[in-house]
Amino acid sequence: MSNIDQKVVVITGASSGLGAETARHLVQQGAKVILGARRIDRLHQLADELNITHDHCVQTDVAQLDQVQKLVAQAIHLYGRVDVLLNNAGVMPLSLLEELKVDEWNLMIDVNIRGVLHGIAAVLPVMKEQKSGQIINVSSVAGHVFGPLCAVYSATKSAVLAISESLRKEVKPYNLRTTVISPGAISSELKDGSSSEMSLNAMQSFYEKNEIPASSFASAVLFAIQQPENVDINEIIFRPTIQEI
Repeated sequence: MSNIDQKVVVITGASSGLGAETARHLVQQGAKVILGARRIDRLHQLADELNITHDHCVQTDVAQLDQVQKLVAQAIHLYGRVDVLLNNAGVMPLSLLEELKVDEWNLMIDVNIRGVLHGIAAVLPVMKEQKSGQIINVSSVAGHVFGPLCAVYSATKSAVLAISESLRKEVKPYNLRTTVISPGAISSELKDGSSSEMSLNAMQSFYEKNEIPASSFASAVLFAIQQPENVDINEIIFRPTIQEI
């Protein structure tokens, strides 16, 4: 893990679940983390747990470009560089299309697609100037496998795959690395995000049978980061061993 020590890692969606657990693992390996999320109180609690100061926390709604830019700017202010961006923030309010939950569709588009693009927009100029850096985007198994309840969520996560592959090809002149991670049923708050009773019941049942700890996601992120600088892990898809879909 020596390639993680002292790296400056910006994490969106860091207030709980996958983002918070990854921050814990990174700090254990000597990384410097800058935490972004909408719930600043939760970020402060995590910072206290990690024994880092509250100026490592920035209230961030990834749907707002200026807020993501402030998050990246804080990393530059504190450390003068950004080595890794973990574009982790996401929402998953699943429902049948016929339920017409248009507000939830728009929320997924704003957070899962625009949020990823805003992260790229905020950090890419910095990494281009550095001629180094790694952008890690979070997709989902649902970006590869489609079915009922998941139409809009799957569409947003498929978009992340397309964005990530295009980004990979574009940033070669700047010596940047890109990774997209597609997890399956991993323990987080995502499964609780739907207002559809049908979806909520289905997700609770599915996750109870299948989910594995958030530490599994953190391990995947650390694996991608720790590689030598001439090794670019472009895509990781992983599921609980028992998950069929």
